[in-house]
Amino acid sequence: MKNIDRREFIRVAGGTALTIGSAGFLSGCTGRKKTDNDDTGSVTGTMTYRTNPKTGDKVSILGYGCMRWPMIKGEDGKDVVDQETVNRLVDHALENGVNYFDSAPVYLHGQSESATGIALSRHPRNSYFIATKLSNHRGVARKEDGINMYRNSLEAFRTDYIDYYLLHSISSEAVFNRRFKDNGLIDFLMEEREAGRIRNLGFSFHGSKEGFDELMALHDKYHWDFVQIQLNWLDWNHASKRNTNASYLQAELDKRGIPSIIMEPLLGGRLADVPDHVADLLKERNPQGSIASWAFRFAGTHTGVLNVLSGMTCIEHLQDNIKTYSPLKPLTDDDMTFLEKTAVLLSTYPLIQCNDCKYCMPCPYGLDIPSILMHYNKCVNEGFINDDEEDDEYRKDRRAYLISYDRAVPKLRQADRCAACGICVNRCPQHINIPAEIRRIDRYIEKLKRSR
Repeated sequence: MKNIDRREFIRVAGGTALTIGSAGFLSGCTGRKKTDNDDTGSVTGTMTYRTNPKTGDKVSILGYGCMRWPMIKGEDGKDVVDQETVNRLVDHALENGVNYFDSAPVYLHGQSESATGIALSRHPRNSYFIATKLSNHRGVARKEDGINMYRNSLEAFRTDYIDYYLLHSISSEAVFNRRFKDNGLIDFLMEEREAGRIRNLGFSFHGSKEGFDELMALHDKYHWDFVQIQLNWLDWNHASKRNTNASYLQAELDKRGIPSIIMEPLLGGRLADVPDHVADLLKERNPQGSIASWAFRFAGTHTGVLNVLSGMTCIEHLQDNIKTYSPLKPLTDDDMTFLEKTAVLLSTYPLIQCNDCKYCMPCPYGLDIPSILMHYNKCVNEGFINDDEEDDEYRKDRRAYLISYDRAVPKLRQADRCAACGICVNRCPQHINIPAEIRRIDRYIEKLKRSR
């Protein structure tokens, strides 16, 4: 574990004393930091819409990301989607103008499309747009498997067409060729687009600038109708080394008139649960808005953005985002400058770039990888990573980490069970060396346990 000087950490963070209670690690639906004056249920206007230049679709700028539907225990003890709650969330979203719903065959271990389809099919088909993906990134990419996946999506959504269909998570022309061109799948998908069963065809991207340039060079041949990119106020100019700054991605799409769909506006929730000092800066500048609202306003301010996705597990998240976009109040140039300075500050925190997407799951050895990494990030945010046994606060920090860790991650799913098999590495869209990070965290935990 890299030593982190606590006094230097606090100095960089701005000198604010950071405190934590163990309950903070158990935050769920009420986890977003808000101001004292927040009223997430109060909507002052109507939803902001953007127009798809190809189809004329009036798309709500807020999109529902269906990767994080609420889960409950089924009769067999396994996690299943809470369909009743999903129905209520979808109803509330539609009632307040949200009309774009994004899923994938791999989300929630195969449960997302069906659950979303059940909820949406209770409403007129022309009242919403369905987005889903061809998630053939595990195993051999055979044409017949891809076609079956596509047809299964149609069945799950109880529809005969898909509004926005994505090639799921491609990073370069080589990956595109292996998964879609060499097996003939892209030809099939283009035929489906020509027949109207796919109304818009695009792809989602994680990767390098060079890989994105390669995929943009294919636009003249395949005529991408839209592209889904990771964009937020931290990744705008400070993307992790293995990803590309969103400012570049959006500019390249704007050059070609390709609308963007935005994923990870909150970086898996990290930009809604920022360190206290950063939160104080955001609150001071906009006391009436939530911390999360900064991220959604930032994403929506860029006019080439068609839709901004949010995985809203809880009604308060949905209400807060509806409020932010009803209507959208774009950021000013001064706001953008302020956020860039805030991003520079936030980038000094030694966080693991996990977005809690859960693509790494399930782990064959039973680890809860996202919870391990997100718990560590939470401790970094709150200033409780402490290697200095001579520090007066070391004992308190040690106890806070160990107690909260046991509460956040069940013992049989903790870091010490990692066998470094590497399966998770190839699945991670952020290109994190997950086994290395897990081992680093485990060594830190073992040190805390041995110390007195």
